[in-house]
Amino acid sequence: PGPNEASISARAHCIQTHRETAAMMFRVASVAFAASFAGAAGDSPVGKVLQLMSDLSAKILKEGEDAQKVYSEFAEWCEERSKQLSFEIKTGDGEVADLKATIAKEASDVASLEARLEQLASELSTDEADMKAAVHIRETEQAAFAASEKELSETIDTLRRAISIIEREMRKGGSAMLQLKNAAGLVQAMNALVHASAISTADARKITALVQSGGEDVGAPAGAVYESHSDNMVDTLTGLMEEAEEQLDAARKKETADTHAFEMLQLSLKDEIKYGQKEIDEAKAGIAGAGATKAKAEGDLGVTSKELAADVKSLGDLHHECMTKAEDFEA
Repeated sequence: PGPNEASISARAHCIQTHRETAAMMFRVASVAFAASFAGAAGDSPVGKVLQLMSDLSAKILKEGEDAQKVYSEFAEWCEERSKQLSFEIKTGDGEVADLKATIAKEASDVASLEARLEQLASELSTDEADMKAAVHIRETEQAAFAASEKELSETIDTLRRAISIIEREMRKGGSAMLQLKNAAGLVQAMNALVHASAISTADARKITALVQSGGEDVGAPAGAVYESHSDNMVDTLTGLMEEAEEQLDAARKKETADTHAFEMLQLSLKDEIKYGQKEIDEAKAGIAGAGATKAKAEGDLGVTSKELAADVKSLGDLHHECMTKAEDFEA
């Protein structure tokens, strides 16, 4: 029991003991007094006085017993109420401590999750930026490859047509063969084929540019026979075509490798973004949950603290009331 409870109980016990002792002494004195005058007085005035005193004694004893019973019940109520309030205060103290611990824990969880959320958001932003950059690079590479593939494919077709035309003219002879024979170099040879409507001007220019860029000169010295001049030109164009085919094959292989590398990188980044978003959602849910728990605990703490304060006040008021009535009864 608490100090108030013990004080009330001890005071009630002490008063009750004193009251019981006084009542017993009063009974003994009354019996002795009545016995000393019994039989001697009869209906005399003395006897009547003694009878009145005996009746008064009985009445006083009865009133004392009634008052003692009322006080005993009150003292018992004080003790029980004091026990109840003390228990409620102890329980309230424990609940307040638990609620404060919960609030501190949830506040710590919220702070930790907010820091984690900030980190996850930064990582997600980096992954998304990497994805955007990778897509841009891949689109640039695809565009470059498409242009290169188109150009090389057109070059190969042009060279293949030119070789086929030259070989055909070599076989059938005629004016075109004569012009080729008299050509002093590649430019004149291409012009001769253009004039003969064997190839287009665009093809002629393209072939001329290819040979010149490769450092080749398929012109023959004056007096060279046509077959030698034509064979030299065919070999040169065939070499250029084979080189273009090798470049096209290498470009296609590189494009395949680049595409595969991009797809692997894209898959990895997509997984990281998906997982990062999942972690962000979980962190947000955790923050919301911890915040809700913290808010509820704070509300409960306010209510519990108010009830605890009321119980403490009630116990103080009870102690004052019970002690005051005990002193009045003792008096």
